[in-house]
Amino acid sequence: MALPNQRGFLPFGFPLGSWAFAIRIWIAAIVALYLSFWLQLEAPTTAIITVAIIAEPTRGQALEKAVFRVIATIIGVAASIAITGLFSQTRDLLLIAYAGWMGLCVYVSGLLDGNRAYAAVLSGYTVALLAIQQIDNPGHVFEAGMARGAAIFIGIVSIAIADDLLSAPERHTKLAAQLADIRRRIGHYAKATILGQATQPTTSATLLAEIAARRPEIASLAFESSGGPVRSVAGHNAAAALVAELHAARSLNVLPVIADGATSERIVRALERNVSKPPTVVWRSDTRKDAGAASPLAWTLKELLRRDEQVRQNLAALRTDKRPPWHWRALIYRSHRAAVEAGIRAAIWIALAGMFLAYAGWPATSSSLALIGTVVGLGAMTPSSRVTTALALVAAPIAGILAGLLEFVVLDGVDDFPLLAIGLAPLVIGAALLVTSPNRMVSALGRLILIFAVSIFAPSNPQAYDAQSYIVSFLFTCVATGLLLATQFLVPPVSGDRRRRWLLLSARQEFTGVPARDRRYEPEEHMFRDAVRIGQFLSAGGTAPSNLVTVEEMLSYFDQSSIIRLCDDKLKVLADGPLAELVEDVRLTLNKREPQSLRDVSQALCNVSPSDPRVADLCAALMSASYHIEAVSRRRAHLDEAA
Repeated sequence: MALPNQRGFLPFGFPLGSWAFAIRIWIAAIVALYLSFWLQLEAPTTAIITVAIIAEPTRGQALEKAVFRVIATIIGVAASIAITGLFSQTRDLLLIAYAGWMGLCVYVSGLLDGNRAYAAVLSGYTVALLAIQQIDNPGHVFEAGMARGAAIFIGIVSIAIADDLLSAPERHTKLAAQLADIRRRIGHYAKATILGQATQPTTSATLLAEIAARRPEIASLAFESSGGPVRSVAGHNAAAALVAELHAARSLNVLPVIADGATSERIVRALERNVSKPPTVVWRSDTRKDAGAASPLAWTLKELLRRDEQVRQNLAALRTDKRPPWHWRALIYRSHRAAVEAGIRAAIWIALAGMFLAYAGWPATSSSLALIGTVVGLGAMTPSSRVTTALALVAAPIAGILAGLLEFVVLDGVDDFPLLAIGLAPLVIGAALLVTSPNRMVSALGRLILIFAVSIFAPSNPQAYDAQSYIVSFLFTCVATGLLLATQFLVPPVSGDRRRRWLLLSARQEFTGVPARDRRYEPEEHMFRDAVRIGQFLSAGGTAPSNLVTVEEMLSYFDQSSIIRLCDDKLKVLADGPLAELVEDVRLTLNKREPQSLRDVSQALCNVSPSDPRVADLCAALMSASYHIEAVSRRRAHLDEAA
């Protein structure tokens, strides 16, 4: 009998890979509980919550998150001891200090991505889980921190055991396939451009955003295995080369000449067949445009194929663990302004919620404030913190009901650990299946349900089965998330429109300084950083049709900055030779951004040294830069006429 195809066989709507992941998480949760009970830890709930938080589909991602969770916990415990020692006698000052610390951590998180951002916010809300929950017993903060650290260690060990025993997949294989798919789509974009077909700016912007979004996953490869660091280097190189290849493809749109039909077909076949040697270029000039663009056309086509070859080499290195001969860093764009705004708002939300809970005199105030800090921290890593809070408000009652069914219906007073393990299976496996959903909302909802349900259930040895404790925990989980959502409507997060304006303004300001005198980074690394900024722009609502003109402007800054940096990089090669004086004149002309002056100085440079291939390469790049700048000038004139 033939086995069912894995793609078509979807038990309860989930693929077999999702089921394998969910079962691993359930086993890790049970191992964590068992070890916590056996060692008689004070916080067994923290161990299983650790499993829920660092539950990732692949080994490298889970290990990286575990490492940063340990680092963040150490920082959070130290901050808890310091804040408690300074403000233990004054409750209001303690709450203000916690709000300030949380705002600082959210600010740092805004400058990072992936698990580094998670570590920043975890350092913040760890203070809530220790100092705030021990507000009436400040002398117990250190012991609580040690107990929390021990439980986290048990959770990490448990998930490592489950991943090893059940052979959790490695990320690099799927990541290589994803990058190869992006390369294929860039190839289609380049073919359409070469053949003269219309291309949309949102297409290339989306491709840049997808490449930039792979950055945290590429970083996690370093934790995957002994060959992880090599895979991470290859992944960074491939991502940067993909951005550079897309830039080369976009450059074909601004040249006033087109390749003849036969040459276009040869270039297309070269991309399709992975041919690294560029074919001979035969061109025809558009009689209405500048025929002198033939040289930059040949250079751009050669650049396109060279970048494609770089991508292929690094994808091969990613699959075979072969170290590439160079290393490009995947730089991240950091908006300090947006990070400061997010940090200030997070501090205000914490302070408002803390004052309300403290002066209301409700029970479980410290636990509720700790939960609020946790949700604020998790929301800081998402495009919309208010949407995250709304999801938490939806997840809270669902998790509370599931925890109640588990405690008072499924288990109903039993003390045997095997029955506890079996009873936890539907909850943990079901929530873990949701975590694997490709829909980000559903995935986040599944993780929140798992964390909240375990927190409300609070497994212990022996289990208390205290209805009053359950009701209070359930009620104030809902109250805390509802209160936070109310404060976020009172003091709303930074709007997407405002973030987009900041990103556009930063692109304009940085473009005026290109090329910067600080040349620590390669042009490809700067290209990737600009791609990250475009990805942040799209995630802030930039995909709306009303933002099409702004997307085009962002892409124009990306195009111009990239080609200017490439020209400046080529100038550095000639800076110490006999052409040093002329090279400085070229650099000054490049800074002026005048298309005709760039063409004149390019021609002068070629006349001085017509036989040097490096000079010819630079001249073609300078001509290409002139057409990029001229295309923007024409677009602005067209918009002015339309206005």
